[in-house]
Amino acid sequence: MKHFTILILSILSIQLSVAQINEIGLFLGGSNFIGDVGATDYISPNQLAIGGLYKWNRSKRHSYRASLIFSELEGVDTNSDDPRRVQRDYEFSSKITEISLGMEFTFLDFNLHSGEKLGTPYLYSGLTVAYHDNHYLYNGVQRSENTSSWAYGVPMVLGFKTNFMENFILGVEIGARYTFSDELDGSIPDSESLQQFRFGNINNNDWYVFSGITLTYTFGENPCYCLE
Repeated sequence: MKHFTILILSILSIQLSVAQINEIGLFLGGSNFIGDVGATDYISPNQLAIGGLYKWNRSKRHSYRASLIFSELEGVDTNSDDPRRVQRDYEFSSKITEISLGMEFTFLDFNLHSGEKLGTPYLYSGLTVAYHDNHYLYNGVQRSENTSSWAYGVPMVLGFKTNFMENFILGVEIGARYTFSDELDGSIPDSESLQQFRFGNINNNDWYVFSGITLTYTFGENPCYCLE
């Protein structure tokens, strides 16, 4: 019984100490929209995206992550490679505020307290929700519905990070967001009374992409794998 108790306490000690490694910092980059209006390039940032993020490093290979990012989505048909869109000449812009929660996985061990210079690719996914104003397009002119909505989605992020200074981690990432909404560009109005203004492919939902860098500061106690 004594040895079993020591084993349990050892496991708890490891889990609690590892859980004390935190990161907090900034995201800075750009956004681009993929939908029924504008270009369909997957990575083509055209608007500023800025925000903050927090990570709780659960182990050397994964961490829980939360972020808040502000940006503006823009679509301009004349920037498209599709001649039909160029001729249609629609455009829109919409400010969004995105909240994201999920888990980040590293390809290699990323021990913040090894004292060594580290670098690893990583993946992030989870859930996103983006707050945006509703609008529709009338003869190509954007008009407000004077309402707002939340667009839920799934982030798919690929990046690379390294501890370039003591307690600081620099990352570069590209993250596509698939949303469960087709309202971001106004192709499907939110109001039932405006459905005569819908256009585009109603079977494809909207996407948007954030590309940029992250800079985080690490803090918390070093892991201890022993009982005192």
